Amino acid sequence: MPVIRSADVRVTTTPNAVMTTYASPTQGGSVAALWRADMGAAAVGPYHAFDAEQIWTVLTGAFVIDLAGEKLTVGAGDTVVVPADLPRQVYADAETGFTAIVTASASALAYNPNDITPPDACDIAPKEAARVSPPWMA
Repeated sequence: MPVIRSADVRVTTTPNAVMTTYASPTQGGSVAALWRADMGAAAVGPYHAFDAEQIWTVLTGAFVIDLAGEKLTVGAGDTVVVPADLPRQVYADAETGFTAIVTASASALAYNPNDITPPDACDIAPKEAARVSPPWMA
């Protein structure tokens, strides 16, 4: 049974969040990825979708997640199960931001709903109809 030491976690910084990978296929896991998402106050994540379910448990702070037009507010201690193929966007609390632990199938791919790249997409975001494995899940 592999042990992933704290010195071996991988940190990926995006324009709107920091993802700290605790387990993934390149870190001793095979079917699941586990990471921490930290978003600062008032940060907004990209509009996107994944082809697999994700589970988010909020440790501190709060956020609003827009799931295909349904806005849900979640805070410390809450868990949100994000269904596969549902467009989503995350809005960190304006005062506190949030920290969450997230897990998903390691083979999950991110993509743009309707194959349209958002104008504010960063370098690691999927482009047009491409599907990508985010670095924190690899």
